[in-house]
Amino acid sequence: MNPLLDVAELNVYYGDAQALWDVYVSVDEGEICALIGANGAGKTTTLKTISGLLHSYSGQICFLGSHINKAAPHRVVDLGISMVPEGRRIFSKLTVLENLELGAFTRRARPMMRESLKWVMDIFPVLADRKDDPAGKLSGGMQQMVAVGRALMSRPKLLMLDEPSLGLAPLVVKMVFEVVQDLNAQGVTILLVEQNIHRVLQIAHHGFVLNTGKIELQGKGEELLANSEIQKAYMGMLK
Repeated sequence: MNPLLDVAELNVYYGDAQALWDVYVSVDEGEICALIGANGAGKTTTLKTISGLLHSYSGQICFLGSHINKAAPHRVVDLGISMVPEGRRIFSKLTVLENLELGAFTRRARPMMRESLKWVMDIFPVLADRKDDPAGKLSGGMQQMVAVGRALMSRPKLLMLDEPSLGLAPLVVKMVFEVVQDLNAQGVTILLVEQNIHRVLQIAHHGFVLNTGKIELQGKGEELLANSEIQKAYMGMLK
């Protein structure tokens, strides 16, 4: 069976500086896949390249069997890939509802906007109560809900999350990981970049370890969690 997303031999540059070397990542339909590594390892660069925000120098990105290397970001979203960026990047002066509606801008998602709004509000009931509030006035945890909800409004086949727990209180972090699992149980395939390595490997079906722009290890989540090299390299993050 072919993976939903298949990234092979991906090389990416920022000007003359190479950021990714022959990176490979594959995500099967219905799984949670983790992409882990230290700061500066190339995790965000990988997600941005998949989403069309960056273009690769060489390599292949296949989604549902089609090459999407040169696709524009809006086309990538319309094909079924949506990303929640690091730092949330919500429209702070727009209301919660307006932020969510903007997530359904694609031709495929627009007809399902009302149904998608109900789905998102069911996942995050607190947003229904705050739908008319400016998004910038919300707490960090609620803003993350808006960011995830906005991505879900496009009805993605693959949801990519870049550091969704960053800067959030422990109880909110717990909620974020529960939402990831709930979405996956509802059939959403997830590619998750996360500094909280212990938590992400506990829920991931499969994982890839990036180190200075290269894939060092891959395996099942529980295998990586038990790997002595991972434990040594990320000891502080695994406690």
